Amino acid sequence: MSSPLIQRRYTPEEYLALEREAEYKSEYINGHIFAMAGASEAHNLITANVAGEMRSQFKGRPCKVYSSDMRVKVSRTGMYTYPDVVAVCGEARVEDDHQDTLLNPTVIIEVLSPSTEAYDRGDKFAHYRRLESVQEYVLIAQDKVRVDHYVKQGKKWVLTEFSEINDTVPLASVGCNLALREIYDKVEFPPEPKPKHPTLT
Repeated sequence: MSSPLIQRRYTPEEYLALEREAEYKSEYINGHIFAMAGASEAHNLITANVAGEMRSQFKGRPCKVYSSDMRVKVSRTGMYTYPDVVAVCGEARVEDDHQDTLLNPTVIIEVLSPSTEAYDRGDKFAHYRRLESVQEYVLIAQDKVRVDHYVKQGKKWVLTEFSEINDTVPLASVGCNLALREIYDKVEFPPEPKPKHPTLT
């Protein structure tokens, strides 16, 4: 998490008014506005792949998928943010007539970046867990094949890791399956660093 874009505290109404006129996206937490960083090619490809797969599987069903331009509000903590991909089945509830802030996501998906991974796994997930509607939380690495899938079971969140390209992540709450081969389609991973040989003395 970076430092606030502007140091003074803002009301949610002030944030939304600014955000709807801004050329870039920002998060709102505890009265502060935080600028969101741009995304890499791999990040954009993964986001598009996931949204495309879910959209295809949602055809003819009362489910919707949104990419990173749909803002989500965590009503119990007051956070406004933009998940990379968010899905909802049934009626999508929005905050106001602008219809640009979703209140009841079922699945939230974040593509991890070096600068945001700790936040996505920690504080941000803590906010998302306060959303009663959220049943599954998915974290996708962009520098290697790895997907962490959290499922709410009662008051617990159960983690399953997927790291084989032939694996498939089952999103049971929205009746969707994400094959890792499709998630990572056209994504080129950075070369692995060569192991260093010990110096002989």
